[in-house]
Order: sequence, then structure tokens, then C-alpha cells
Amino acid sequence: MITASGGGDTGAPAPPGEAPVDVRPPEGSAGERADGRQAAPADPDGQGKAPAGAGSASADAAPARGGRFLAKAALVTAALSVAGSLLGLARDQALAHFFGAGADTDAFLVAWTVPEMAATLLIEDGLAFFLVPAFSLALAQRGRGTGRDPVRALVAASLPRMCLCFAAAALALALAAPWVVAALAPGLPDQRLAVDCTRLTATCAFSFGLAGYCSAALRAHQRYTVPALIYVVYNAAIIATLALLAARWGVRAAAAGVAVGGALMVVAQVPSLWRQLRHGSGTGTARALTEPTSPRLRTTVIWTVLLFALCRQSQVLIERFLASSLPGGAISHLNYAQKVAQMPMALALMLCTVTFPVLARAQAEGQTLKARDRVERDVVMAGCVVLLGAAAVIAGAHPLIQLLFERGAFTPEDTAATASVMRVYSLGLLGHTLVGALARSYFAGGRVTWAPVTAMGLGIVATAGLGVLSVGTFGVYGIAAANAIGICLTATLLLRGMGPRTVPIRIPKVVAELAGLVIAAAVATLLGALCARSLTAPVPALLACGPTVLLTFVLVAWFLRVGPLVSAVSALGPALRKLASRHDR
Repeated sequence: MITASGGGDTGAPAPPGEAPVDVRPPEGSAGERADGRQAAPADPDGQGKAPAGAGSASADAAPARGGRFLAKAALVTAALSVAGSLLGLARDQALAHFFGAGADTDAFLVAWTVPEMAATLLIEDGLAFFLVPAFSLALAQRGRGTGRDPVRALVAASLPRMCLCFAAAALALALAAPWVVAALAPGLPDQRLAVDCTRLTATCAFSFGLAGYCSAALRAHQRYTVPALIYVVYNAAIIATLALLAARWGVRAAAAGVAVGGALMVVAQVPSLWRQLRHGSGTGTARALTEPTSPRLRTTVIWTVLLFALCRQSQVLIERFLASSLPGGAISHLNYAQKVAQMPMALALMLCTVTFPVLARAQAEGQTLKARDRVERDVVMAGCVVLLGAAAVIAGAHPLIQLLFERGAFTPEDTAATASVMRVYSLGLLGHTLVGALARSYFAGGRVTWAPVTAMGLGIVATAGLGVLSVGTFGVYGIAAANAIGICLTATLLLRGMGPRTVPIRIPKVVAELAGLVIAAAVATLLGALCARSLTAPVPALLACGPTVLLTFVLVAWFLRVGPLVSAVSALGPALRKLASRHDR
């Protein structure tokens, strides 16, 4: 997911063809520093309060403007992310339609491990954590001195070297494809097809690297629309390539679509980035680029983030490694189940992504109580969203999979297997969401911390160990259960580790509210499943199941006095009365 982050402001007018309303903070807003970030107000008492007196109205207006900026950035990013996710679902539907859940799809999904890893490291996390601050610093240096433009100096110093690294990685992956496939899925019946697909998807090491570079640079320039569009372009390219070439190339068409989509991610961003680099000329010096503080600390933080991301992504590697020894279709059933089940998790973590800058600001200013309240609200709200979604997914698993995928080569047997796997996998959705939310709390302070990596490593060991022990007896269900148990262990360790060195949240309070939400989700799942099973057609079953799950979840959580639901229900009455009064007028 492309998050709305990054700093710096050139102060230049929007270049031709680029809308100036592209979620930029208001210029000249109170408390804005030269680098485009909001400066902390003076606080002589150390209580996190702004001084009274002249200028207080301006200081009060600044948070409102900043809030509108964050809301607009979040809205643009969320809307385009949802569009990309929907196209991703359509991509999976196309894959299921053309190839079902057999050995050919398994071969492609093994090759798809490459772009999945590349997206995590080069677009979503690793590269952005380094490049966004670097470009933000260069933008801030533009107004100090004369001479060579520091932004162009940064591009000249970094882009050629990175291009060589990306190209070398892509070439190495293509040449080593037989060994990569053998390591990822040694039990795959026909590894030649997976090798061909891997050689095509290996191009993502180059294209995703350039796409991540452009995305980080644009977000540092406060341009979010184009970077948020890249997954829309990517998934559309895969769907189009499948439609054109599936009959002729088989599943290799999907891998070719990945290669084409990766290239288009770069093409879509280059014009906008070129306009930004061509604009805002000539102030600042190249020497200023050597002035950022704590480069060693920043690099170490990035390594901890990269290792954490690699550990999280290794869950997929473990699942596909173990499933490759099972009958054909096992990897596909896991993949389709995960793609559908993870939608509630993605929505829940989007809330945490939007509030992440607020948390980072509170920690930077030493406002411990504000940071604590922010984390507690985020964790409980994310838990509320994901548990409601998990209840709906588990209750309506069979009609949902039937409606989404059962066509073409995807058989009723595939529907039954995928739905069963999805129910087991959904048991770990709360753990996945808590790991994503709590990890942000550890990294928000910008300090070196190995706790998330350690917790994730222990969870991976548990996932691998339990998977090896259970795959022979329970097959794909054992793999899904091992995933759920391992991620829940990681979430528990991260929750226990929240303390003075991170954010000292009130763990008993948070656990009590999450427990209430779990009870509400369990009751809602039971009643929703009864409604879904009473109807055979998928659409009526889902129409009966969905509202039942929602109403039951809200009522039970409100009865148990869970914070977010109590607040929502309490606010509903005044809102309805206000709407009624407007209607009467």
C-alpha cells in the first residue's frame, strides 16, 4: 500500500498538467518549518501545551488545516488503494477462470513470490524509508544557498547506482530461476513451467525498484495521486495480458502480465517526476546533501524495518514450500483464501496508516499520554474492523468463494476446499492486524529497536515448526492453522513488549476491549453461518448473512460496553435527530 507520508515543499507553483490540489498542506500554515513539517509549539512548562497569548487563534487553526491535509491525503490514497485492490481481486478471478486451482496455477504462484517480495522491499517499505527522507532533505535545502539543485544532485548521485543494482538483481534472479524454484517449492511436479514464469517475473526486481524510487520522490514532493495509481495500472496490465494471451501461452501469460505491469508502473510515474525535477531549479548546493543528522542511526533503523518485512513475507515462503509437497491445487487454495480473507485486515490497517504520522509526531514531542491514547484507539478500532470482517468471511465463506471464483476451470470442489482453508486462515486475522498496528508503534519513534524482528522471528519459527508437524496429517488446513498460531504468538509478544521504551499502553484495558470484540465476533459468526446455510444460492445467502453479522456484532459489542461501539451507538442518536431536523426545515 502506498501511504501518505513524506515531507518537504518546494514552494513552487504546480507544474503544467499537475493539479495543485494534490493533497498539499496549506502554505504558510502556522508552525510549519522550512522542511515542510510542522514544528512543535513552544512548551516552557513541559506539559505539551502551547503558550497562551497572541497568536493562539493561529495556533489553533494549524491543527485543523493539518487535519484537513491528512484527511485529503488519506482519502485520495484510500480510494485509489481500494481501486487497486478491486482490480487485484479481478486479477485473481481471471486467473481462477482461465486456470482454476491446479498445477499450472501453483507454478505461477511460486513464480509470483518474486514480485510479492519485491513489492514489500522496493515499493511499500524498505526503499521508501530511505528515499522519502533523503528527497525531503534535498527539497528543504533548495532554499538555502545558490548553485546546483540538491534534488537533481541527489538523483544524479543515487539513481544510476540503484539502476545498476536493480538490473543486476533481475539478471541474477533470471539466471538462478531453476535453483530459486527448487528452493521455494521442491515438491512441485513440473518445475519447468515455474522456472519459465520466474524468469518473466524476475524483471520486477528492476521495474519495481524504479517504481519505488519514483514513488518515494513524488511523495516527498507532496504528490500522492500518481504513486497511489501504480497498483491500478499493474493489475489492469495483468488482466489485459491474460485476456489476450492466456489461450496461446497458458499460465505464462500471467507471468508476462506481471512483467508488463511492472514496466507500466514506472511509465505512469516518470512524466510527473520529470515535471517535478524540471521545476524548482537552482537553489541550494550539492554540499548541503551531506548535512542530514544521524545517518548511521537512520540506516540501522532501515535495516530493522527490512528484516521485519522479510520475516513477515517469509510466511508466504513457508506456506508454499510446505504446500508444494501436497496434491496439485494446494498452493492455489491457500492463495485464493488469503487474498479474500486479508481484505478486512487491509481495511483495518489503513486506519493505522492514516494515524501513523500523528503517533510519530506525539512521540517526537515527548507527549507520552497522547501517544498512548492514540495507540490504544488504533489497536481497538483496527481490532473492531478486522473482527467484524473475519466474522463475515467465516460465516459466508462458501457462498463468497462460490460467487467470486466458481466459473471456468474453478470447480465446486475448489470452492469447498478454498472456503474451508479460508475459515481456518481467518482465525489469525486479528493477530495479523495487531502485528501491523503494533509494529508501527515500535518504529514511530525513529529509534533502533529489534523487538519487532525478534517477535516476528519467533512467530516464524512457530509457523514453520507447526506446519512441518501438521502438514502430513492435516494437509493444507495444518498449514493455515500454523500460520494463524504463529502470527498470534508474534502479536502477543509485541503487545507484551509495549513499555517505556516504546509506548506504555494500558495492556489490561486493551486486552479487555479486544476480548469483548472477540466474543461479539464469535456470536455474529454463529448466527451469520446459520443464515448462510439456510439458502443455497450465493447472492441470497450473502444478503442474509452480511446484515445478520453486522447487527449481531454491533449489539453484542455494545452490550459488553466495548469502547468504539459504545461511542458509535451513542453518536448515532444525535446524528439522526440532526438529520431529521434538517429534513423538517
